[in-house]
Amino acid sequence: MSKVILTNEVSGLGSAGDVVEVKNGYARNYLLPRGFAVLWSKGGEKQVAQIKAAREARALATVEEAQELKDRLQANPIRLAVKAGVGGRLFGAVKTGDVAAAVAAAGLGEIDKRKVAFFSPIRSTGNYEATVKLHSDLTATLKLQVVAKK
Repeated sequence: MSKVILTNEVSGLGSAGDVVEVKNGYARNYLLPRGFAVLWSKGGEKQVAQIKAAREARALATVEEAQELKDRLQANPIRLAVKAGVGGRLFGAVKTGDVAAAVAAAGLGEIDKRKVAFFSPIRSTGNYEATVKLHSDLTATLKLQVVAKK
């Protein structure tokens, strides 16, 4: 097992500044090469304090912005025009990046595609819901209207 300091939020593991213990291969092959973590050391504790202080400073400013974004997202349904075949069956599936692009195109704001989650895969036209994690304890529910592209 390797002790690492997270430099970015990793879903299911922790947020920036957390010291976590993970398997050697996960750290060596995924977290470290992508810059999501650095190896833990005694000198790294200072880095943890800096990361946490910066995160808290950003969090105070972004809580209000996240609440405003949540209100805008929940008030307006997001319309996605996708390529569909007979009976409304999609060619492929709606991806989280498609939802993030549709939100930006609608002028509602910018969201990170990695923070979007579906309850089940979207493979046909219709009305669906998705969740977006905007802040550590703030989640918005999006109403999606998936329609066939003309």
